[in-house]
Amino acid sequence: MPVESGNSAAARQAKQKRKSHSLSIRRTNSTEQDRPSGHRDMLEAQDSKLPLSLRSNLLDLFGQIEREFENLYIENLELRREIESLNERLAGEGQTVDGGDLTKGALKTKASHSTSQLSQKLKTTYKASTSKRSNSFHGKVGGPRNFNVGNWELWGGDSWIVSSFKATTSRAVCQLVKEYVGHRDGIWDLALTRTQPTVLGTASADHCAMLWSIETGKCLLKYAGHAGSVNSIKFHPTEQMALTASGDQTAHIWRYMVQLPLPQPPADISVSCDDDVDFSDKDEADPEGDGVNECPTVRVATTTLKSHQGVVIAADWLVGGRQVVTASWDRAANLYEVETSELVHTLTGHDQELTHCCTHPTQRLVVTSSRDTTFRLWDFRDPSIHSVNVFQGHTDTVTSAVFTAGDNVVSGSDDRTVKVWDLKNMRSPIATIRTDSAVNRISVSATQRIIALPHDNRQVRLFDMTGVRLARLPRSNRQKSTERRERMKRMGVRNITNLHVP
Repeated sequence: MPVESGNSAAARQAKQKRKSHSLSIRRTNSTEQDRPSGHRDMLEAQDSKLPLSLRSNLLDLFGQIEREFENLYIENLELRREIESLNERLAGEGQTVDGGDLTKGALKTKASHSTSQLSQKLKTTYKASTSKRSNSFHGKVGGPRNFNVGNWELWGGDSWIVSSFKATTSRAVCQLVKEYVGHRDGIWDLALTRTQPTVLGTASADHCAMLWSIETGKCLLKYAGHAGSVNSIKFHPTEQMALTASGDQTAHIWRYMVQLPLPQPPADISVSCDDDVDFSDKDEADPEGDGVNECPTVRVATTTLKSHQGVVIAADWLVGGRQVVTASWDRAANLYEVETSELVHTLTGHDQELTHCCTHPTQRLVVTSSRDTTFRLWDFRDPSIHSVNVFQGHTDTVTSAVFTAGDNVVSGSDDRTVKVWDLKNMRSPIATIRTDSAVNRISVSATQRIIALPHDNRQVRLFDMTGVRLARLPRSNRQKSTERRERMKRMGVRNITNLHVP
């Protein structure tokens, strides 16, 4: 008994001590001036080590919080009444709501088109009232060849488009067709020839450009005429000529002749686009066995273009193939005559280094991008004069801007956005794609209107021209992929890490 009495006394003392140090919050709707002085007296009577002014401020703040919650509670009650009223109207018109949960959008249409509009208005009202905007992507749909898009919705903001769609029963499937192993350093660019035979060209930091058989993955020809990193490669529209830009401050035009080997049947290695797939179990490539060192080598350029004072980061052919344009870190782009190597125009105006240049497939238009957060559109359709327009649609380095087969320009940036522009009205983008990582040099399909976005976080995503996400290409497990790259580095080979969409 004495022990129990002692415990009871100790418990009472602890309870009184906690009570004396607690800060009571009383519900009030009064303003600061109408607050009765009893609260101040109560604070003075409490045993607390906090200053009276601080305790008073705390009480005021908690009172404001309580009033905010009270207002939210009242708004919630009003919304519930409005929802119940709308539900009654829907029930009267022959439509029901499953569970009354409008956030899931589970409305079953049984009436006419006007009833469907009313249900959509109900969903929109609820989402706007609760101040919620959905900017997540629910599932992945479609694929590089088959676009089977299910339910998708678009909400328009001030200057952006938010997409939300759900996956259908058929999942997007990507297929690893071939690996092209042979370069000894990173690969900066790749392109397909526009004449027969169709081969793949790659530009690498190992000072070389290579031509590959697409079907067999064998190296057909190596160009080793540059003294620096080869930063881009483009092919002539009608002849077997290649244009390469390099860190040696030059651009080279060189001819090639290749003979394709017999194709081999591809292996069936279809995988889901949403899974991180480990390709490290495949046999390691042997650079000696792939015949890279045995392929013919070209070391002398047909034409050398050397008017820049800095790294030439990109180059491209104008329509017709009689002129080429180059972009450099010296903040300028140059237009050359191919036959005479003559410098026709120096395109100045960018405030920082250029990052890319691209030409229109059917018109004499050039777009250049820069680290100054802008891209510029140059018009050479009138031989006597050329005009330029500056577009400031990004907040960070514009890594690339490319033309599509239609009248669109697609720009990507380190600000983690990709924007689609209409050449007929470039005042604002017609679609904006927001990502979670900086966007590198983008590629646009010439026939299927697909945008491929390679990111700094090792992911490659596919979108359509309206900004709807279609798929994500599979990537190997990070740790095992790193181990494989280290093994391949010791062997002196690298894998292609960039992407080209045909």
